[in-house]
Amino acid sequence: MTLPLRPVSAVGALAGELRRRVLSGEIAPGTPLPEQEIAAAYGVARPTVREALAALVHEGLLRRERNRSAYVPEVTLDDLDDLMYVRRPLEDLMAQAMAGRRVPEADAALARMDGLPAEAPWADTVAEHMALHEALITAVGSPRLHRLYGALAAETRLGLVRLREVYEDREVLVREHRELLDAIADGPVEAARAAVAAHLGHTWGG
Repeated sequence: MTLPLRPVSAVGALAGELRRRVLSGEIAPGTPLPEQEIAAAYGVARPTVREALAALVHEGLLRRERNRSAYVPEVTLDDLDDLMYVRRPLEDLMAQAMAGRRVPEADAALARMDGLPAEAPWADTVAEHMALHEALITAVGSPRLHRLYGALAAETRLGLVRLREVYEDREVLVREHRELLDAIADGPVEAARAAVAAHLGHTWGG
């Protein structure tokens, strides 16, 4: 049975393309995104651009201030250190809850990451990386943990853009996440917690 394709609106298509460019690092932090220039570049009306930018502002991938074009916010190394300071206890709670359990959704995200073609944009790796970690958090079954973790999603995704500098070979990233999922599934609790702590101790690059 073939499922009907859902039409993609011009707003959705433009937002998707801009999201890909932001998360692939093509649009550098601080770069202004004037509506008129984007409209001309993509051959769409300015209201379409305005809605697409608003969607990305809502996601936290862009910032918009009064009398200024939308832009990609700068996420500094200090910001990322603070982000990890908050993420670590949340993921430690996940490790305690999920030790000894396999999470099929996380395994599926890892398989998709591993199956990406060599020429795939970094944004695709970011998406599967986020899907894997979010699947682990969701599997805990705590709405509050899920909500707290979700509040960090935009900064985490922007931070992952930096990992291109650290993981030029995506196979290394895949291997590290396979080892993480195996350690959580194998348990015991303290081993799972140690694996998560080690995993989150990576460098963000300079």
